Amino acid sequence: MAKAKTQFVCQNCGTVHTRWAGKCDGCGEWNTIIEDDPLGGIGGGPGKTPKKGRAVALTTLSGETEEAPRVQTGISELDRVTGGGFVRGSAVLVGGDPGIGKSTLLMQAAAALSRRGHRIIYVSGEEAVAQVRLRAQRLGAASTDVLLAAETNVEDILATLAEGKRPDLVIIDSIQTLWSDIVDSAPGTVTQVRTGVQAMIRFAKQTGAAMVLVGHVTKEGQIAGPRVVEHMVDAVLYFEGDRGHHYRILRTVKNRFGPTDEIGVFEMSDKGLREVTNPSELFLGERNTKAPGAAVFAGMEGTRPVLVEVQALVAPTSLGTARRAVVGWDGSRLAMILAVLEAHCGVRLGQHDVYLNVAGGYRISEPAADVAVAAALVSSLASTPLPVDSVFFGEVSLSGAVRPVSQTAQRLKEAEKLGFARATLPSSSAELPKGRKGLTEIEGLPDLVVQIAGSARKLGKQTDED
Repeated sequence: MAKAKTQFVCQNCGTVHTRWAGKCDGCGEWNTIIEDDPLGGIGGGPGKTPKKGRAVALTTLSGETEEAPRVQTGISELDRVTGGGFVRGSAVLVGGDPGIGKSTLLMQAAAALSRRGHRIIYVSGEEAVAQVRLRAQRLGAASTDVLLAAETNVEDILATLAEGKRPDLVIIDSIQTLWSDIVDSAPGTVTQVRTGVQAMIRFAKQTGAAMVLVGHVTKEGQIAGPRVVEHMVDAVLYFEGDRGHHYRILRTVKNRFGPTDEIGVFEMSDKGLREVTNPSELFLGERNTKAPGAAVFAGMEGTRPVLVEVQALVAPTSLGTARRAVVGWDGSRLAMILAVLEAHCGVRLGQHDVYLNVAGGYRISEPAADVAVAAALVSSLASTPLPVDSVFFGEVSLSGAVRPVSQTAQRLKEAEKLGFARATLPSSSAELPKGRKGLTEIEGLPDLVVQIAGSARKLGKQTDED
């Protein structure tokens, strides 16, 4: 009889090893490798003869398709992020920092769906029933018909869900607390998390109930556990926010039934999360119009235009090496903009400390912010405020040219709605509105520097005359 092949799995990253070792080669963590059960499945150990498979029906790509039925919560920002509501039979993974408001948001969503006549089951593995009830009372959701349970065993949860009428939505908080009898490892390990998620997804697909799974995040901001969990679910949502600010952002990074890179903005209050229908007004609410080094960027998040202020401070350094500090943007992207300014525009920033901040704790991942960042840097260096009613957007290449970006018309429409009459944008931008005044088209970054320098000279002459 052939000997069963033994494998060892890292409980931190899921890397499979042929033998035990103290340090994982995949993630570098110590004492995280344990022996995994090799039996089961095709190619398993002795005594595990796979059953003969059955042929499935094949079809073509053409044909009629039905839109996936959805369960709308009535919370417009949440429905926007999910693509129009939770799809029946789908699994959604929600991640975020501890205390950011994941459980609060899901409790409000459960209460809203319950008021619409849906059957909602909330399973908490981290809190007792009394603790969840206290949160529900604070959020005004205690009077709803949300069914509550405090359990961590996967088999007991599935038996509970199978009783009675099929639920429309099931919330599991969180997947790191699930454990199964068929796995010989501690709760929270890779094997337990993978097994628990597989069981929950299987239940959702078989019954048509929407499943929402809450996941912890690591110090790097990624959902803890094996990355295979993100591939197994239908949608992955990240709940972001800075504890120093009162707003929260729900961001879509994966969605099989809707657009990705969509965001929903919420404001945290003592009575829970409140929707923010116009995020631009929130991010520009505390703007100082007379300060140099502040540029308004007209960005896009999915299908939504968002205006946010980019702040820069350029000051002579007192150290041997100039400092570069970035909050809310990519540090490597800032280094590229500084290099282009020095190589193609003659703007010397090597002996200056550079601090860059996106107002409100918002994080920009769009390359279209290059022009706004460059404008803020030059404005701070020249001590010249930028026009109050102007927005900036465009992507900067290494040659100093400014490339056009997508959805120009939506950016300009949002800026005009908020009172911004002027815009600095790439000269080759398409979809420009006909007859629109106040547009400054630039071909390269030197044009932007000349424009700001001209404003500085004009401001200097006015100061001298005064």
